[in-house]
Amino acid sequence: MVMNLTTPAQLFHALRRQVMRKIRKPLVVMTPKSLLRHPQAISSLEELASGQFEKVIGDPDVDASKVKRILLCLGKVYFELLAARAEAQIDHVAIIRMEQVYPLPDVELNEILSVYADDCELVWVQEEPANMGAWGFLLRHLRGVAGRFRLDGVYRPESASPATGSKASHQFEQNLLMRQALGLEE
Repeated sequence: MVMNLTTPAQLFHALRRQVMRKIRKPLVVMTPKSLLRHPQAISSLEELASGQFEKVIGDPDVDASKVKRILLCLGKVYFELLAARAEAQIDHVAIIRMEQVYPLPDVELNEILSVYADDCELVWVQEEPANMGAWGFLLRHLRGVAGRFRLDGVYRPESASPATGSKASHQFEQNLLMRQALGLEE
């Protein structure tokens, strides 16, 4: 299994689930260290005590009837998209985070996507270049899950390196990525 977890409760429940399973499979957790100190990557005691692992987490902050664009992402880019959406004061974009990438949680994803209209755009967002990250895998596997939506991706251009090497260049690309993901720029 491959996961990119965004909260301490998710990590706790994923590890607990892994240990409690009768059949053990390898578990790859790709959570970046930056989420250890992110102010929004927190969990309550209630979430730790009585919660459970969620393969896909929907967006409770938007009215599904207003949504025109659905962003699918994983990891820390979720928090950046959340901040960009709040800054732009947009209420027609839903942000869904996938906590488990492989095996693809198609049943859970279909359940979350079922509340949105058929004319919504479904956009995969990743910080990595097009030739890196989960986009290549998801492009092959999401089509069956997202059949009723127009599927697109927002990512950095193909590159031999995941980083630009310049903080200013990285920040420019990151701002452009957020604007493209929210549909503010093509």
